[in-house]
Formats: sequence, structure tokens, C-alpha cells
Amino acid sequence: MIKDKVAEVKDTMARACKIAGRNSSEVSLIAVSKTKPVSMLLEAYEAGCRDFGENKVQELTDKYSQLPDDIRWHMIGHLQRNKVKYIVGKVFLIHSVDSLKLAEEISREAVKKKVTVNILVEINVAEEESKFGISCGEASALVEKIALLPGICVKGLMTIAPYVENAEENRQYFVKLRQLCVDIKNKNIDNVSMDILSMGMTGDYAVAVEEGATYVRVGTGIFGDRNYEM
Repeated sequence: MIKDKVAEVKDTMARACKIAGRNSSEVSLIAVSKTKPVSMLLEAYEAGCRDFGENKVQELTDKYSQLPDDIRWHMIGHLQRNKVKYIVGKVFLIHSVDSLKLAEEISREAVKKKVTVNILVEINVAEEESKFGISCGEASALVEKIALLPGICVKGLMTIAPYVENAEENRQYFVKLRQLCVDIKNKNIDNVSMDILSMGMTGDYAVAVEEGATYVRVGTGIFGDRNYEM
């Protein structure tokens, strides 16, 4: 039952908050619903989920039109510049901004539609060749450039940690991202808040919460294995 899985994940998050001396209200769960049918999303919605994450623009826009208006949609997958126009004005947060060119395209669409788009800068903390995102060393300069663009607000950072059997192996990357977030926040850049740390997935979200995550992205832990044939 999806309801039971959601409860289980939230319990684990609460325990991780207690270990870290955090208030559980500081951390939000994003139900990663990529490849899953609307019926399953509705089950998660009925279980209390209001934040849903999608990897593909087409899938997000299809589900957006079929589900309740109070859902906060998160674009967590790699975003191509030619797809930006389809989600600006629909998404609550774009997690995967990894270049100035992409940010400029988001800015253009935001100005055109007279909205402000909240974004996170994606950091490839582990420097995996197979992953998108910029290096920790490039982050501050990119944030400063994006902050000058109209229609965009930089809310924080996101990372996708390596797939590991032992979640403890990823703690180092979560610590590093949190420190990077603090360092950038201390620069007091206009239009940059650095209040959001999006990190941790099904296999390691408890460790991520212990290290400061404010959003965790859980798919398999709620919906079961994904169908990659879609």
C-alpha cells in the first residue's frame, strides 16, 4: 500500500531529524512519480503527499492537467532549453539548473509569462562523469551570474549522490553540499536565499536528512520499482 510506504518514509525522516536535533517540519518529502500512472499519484496524494517530482517535461505536463491544483510540482530531471517554455508557470521549483544558458532561457520565459521561477543549482558533488551538474568549484560564480537575471530566484542547491549499497558512503557528499550552501549564503548575494538543500533519495535519504536536507526525493521507497519501458 502506497499509504503505508508514505507513512514509513515520513517516520524514517522524523527519526533522522531527531538524531540530528532538527525539527521534522524543516524537511519535506518529494514523491518522485516518474513513469508512474496518475492512479498511483492519487494514492500518494490521499496519503498526504503534496510535492511530486518528475524527470521529464512531457510527463509532468500530462499529469499536471489531471491532478489537484494544490500539488507542488518539482522538475528534478535534466531540463533541455527547448522544453523550458512548457513548465514555466506550472512548476513550484526547478531543481536541475546546471548552466547559465539554461537559466537565461528560464528567465526569458519567466519575464514573458510575468512570473518568478524558483530554481536550485545542480551540483555534481561526487564529480561522476555520468551525472549532470556543475562542480563545487564552479557553483559560486554561476549562482552570482544567475542572480542577476530577471524572473528567477535562486533558492538553494541540489545534488544526486552516487548509487551505493551503504548510505553512509554518501554522507561525505551531503556534508560537502551543505557546507557549499553555507559558504554561498554567507556571501549575501542579492536574489539568492540558499534556504533549500535538495539531496537524498530512496537509498540514502535518512543520512541526507541528518546532514541538512530540506527536500528528499523518494520514488522507489513509495511507488516501488520504476517501469523504464515508458
